[in-house]
Amino acid sequence: MSDTSSGVVDTATLYIVPTPIGNLSDITQRALTILAHVDLIAAEDTRHSGRLLSHFGIKTRTFALHDHNEQHKSDMVVSKLKEGASIALISDAGTPLISDPGYHLVNRCRDAGIRVVPLPGPCAVITALSASGLPSDRFSFEGFLPGKSKGRRDVFAALEADPRTLIFYESPHRIMDSLADMLSVLGEEREVCLARELTKTFETFHKAPLGELIPWLEEDDNRQRGEMVLMVAGYREQAEQGLSVDAMNTLKILVKELPLKKAAALTAEIYGEKKNALYKWGLENL
Repeated sequence: MSDTSSGVVDTATLYIVPTPIGNLSDITQRALTILAHVDLIAAEDTRHSGRLLSHFGIKTRTFALHDHNEQHKSDMVVSKLKEGASIALISDAGTPLISDPGYHLVNRCRDAGIRVVPLPGPCAVITALSASGLPSDRFSFEGFLPGKSKGRRDVFAALEADPRTLIFYESPHRIMDSLADMLSVLGEEREVCLARELTKTFETFHKAPLGELIPWLEEDDNRQRGEMVLMVAGYREQAEQGLSVDAMNTLKILVKELPLKKAAALTAEIYGEKKNALYKWGLENL
């Protein structure tokens, strides 16, 4: 059998079911059908998910599967699936596994040959990126930033020359500290789009150079509230100079052991770049 609009679900199948990130109307009809007809629902927080299920009149039994018990609970879930149960996996909001629990369970199911069926649906990363006005052809989702300043600065330093749009999740109580660390590494001209309260009443998008975004947030504490998605424009220096990211990274390494002029000449020979362009870039940036 296969899952259809008639409400039939497959046995021995794990369904990955996205749930709304704010507006409850964003849940799909297929998601409601699956949640209403599976044998069990594995929820990140049963109390939180209970309100969603109650809103839609879904009475399927739930159990908790979260970061602290997932590896232990995965054995039980796999056993039930092998016995023929149908189970849906949901997180508090959005698509499971995207900065939410579920990886260990899905990995175990794949290893055990159990069918895993993903449903399309809400995801804050894609929702925010689609309306950001930043390049969306190539992007890197980096999840939540580290809790300490040094960890955040290390992350930004490692990604400083990445040409892709960078996407982070951040919480209200850390947003200003994280932006301060970003400013110290990426500079005030780097363009950032902040999205908050997606699909909710006070949904906000604000796109500006980092040096302007921080004062804008400081003007009104309300702008610092709600779950946030930070989208950072990728590094563009290489496009202006005609240099590749690999060449610039190699020059950074070589200049630690060699004079800049020699390092630029070697890098130019390796990558077929212009020696003078590399030397000029090194003078300005190293």
